Amino acid sequence: MRSSDKETLSTVHKDHVQTYRLLTVIIVAAALAGACERLSSSSPNGGAAGAAAAAGRGRGRGGQTVATQTTTVRRMSVQRQVDLQGTLLSPDQAKVSSEVAGIVRDVPIQLGTEVKAGDVLVRLEPRELQLALDRAESALRQVEAQLGISRSQDREPPSDEEIASVRQAIANRDDARAAFARAQQLNSRGLLSQVDRDTADTRLKVTEANYQAAIDTVRSLKASLQDRRASFELAQKKLADAVVRAPVAGSIAERLVQPGEYIRENTPVATIVQMHPLKLKTAIQEKHASLIRVGQTIEFTVEAFPDRSFAGRVAYVSPAVDQATRTFPVEALVENVDRQLKPGFFAKGTVQTKVDKDVLAVPEDAISTLAGVSTVYVIEDGKARQQQVTLGARANNLVEITGGLKGEESLATTNLSQLATGVRVGTAADESAGRGRRGGGGEGAR
Repeated sequence: MRSSDKETLSTVHKDHVQTYRLLTVIIVAAALAGACERLSSSSPNGGAAGAAAAAGRGRGRGGQTVATQTTTVRRMSVQRQVDLQGTLLSPDQAKVSSEVAGIVRDVPIQLGTEVKAGDVLVRLEPRELQLALDRAESALRQVEAQLGISRSQDREPPSDEEIASVRQAIANRDDARAAFARAQQLNSRGLLSQVDRDTADTRLKVTEANYQAAIDTVRSLKASLQDRRASFELAQKKLADAVVRAPVAGSIAERLVQPGEYIRENTPVATIVQMHPLKLKTAIQEKHASLIRVGQTIEFTVEAFPDRSFAGRVAYVSPAVDQATRTFPVEALVENVDRQLKPGFFAKGTVQTKVDKDVLAVPEDAISTLAGVSTVYVIEDGKARQQQVTLGARANNLVEITGGLKGEESLATTNLSQLATGVRVGTAADESAGRGRRGGGGEGAR
């Protein structure tokens, strides 16, 4: 036998062996399937399992009807919002300093103390300031006495001619004028020597000079009076400044001095922050610039109170956009009567911009989302049609539909995993009736 014939016989033999093995596998599989079918028919749940298998085979052939509940496209109102993140700040914060130097005698405040405008923050030792006030008052009274001013009447300085020194100078001048006139007349008649006449003339000139000097002195005293009064009032103010008071209402954020400490002028003694209301400072993206308005409501939460929502109103909106961040600053005022919020808290929330009415919405049960794509099943002529939709806001188990539906569709809400485009659908009530009829037939057969 040739080698080629041997190879042919070997190939035929191998084909017969493979065919025999395949037939063996088919026979074993058929036997196992028959045994499983007999076993399932003899078991108590055999009828239900057989019905489920039949339903699956029927669906595969396109004859099965899937039961589902349906709903219509609804309408709802949507509150539009813009997200915000920001920091709570005190709208009025003051670092209070002492305007005078001295030894701190008392500090009646502590960290966190609530103060009102005018409350005492620090008291300094006033003795040195009191002595300076007494000196200034003494100098003032001296000038007032020279001008003939009574402090009890608190009136303005009298005119120059009413002051005693000026009146005396006027009297001396007038007397010298009269004496000179008489001396001149007697001298012209030869009854008075020329020497006596010259003496009268000299006396007249002296009195006129004394009058002018008195006027100048009075005017200098009047100018000095203003300086003495200013010095006295300044000494009064410094004595009052020995008690440092709160310029604004708020809470003590810093207590910077201690009793017994010597401080100089302009030394900070305390920091006051206003706690009610607070200011929420945030930045909004420029794409929302047309939506943000003064007076709009904001709602936010803080980490310190995660289960509580706080509210405020937009108070200030910047007219310019930051070119680096492409945002514009917005500030809102937040009520803080109970002092729960603190400056520096980080806030996260929304700005309530506008309300859109009659927008399309469907129940969440009608939406199926896979790989980021949302779809619904529209029921038309007893069949399902898968329709892609675009989702919007959510409220009360309803989801806004911004694209994909017209608003008149009927949608499936149950058994969505069994639906596909072209599958026939029926109501859940019809399917229950069908199961009841099939169950009754089984009882009759038994």
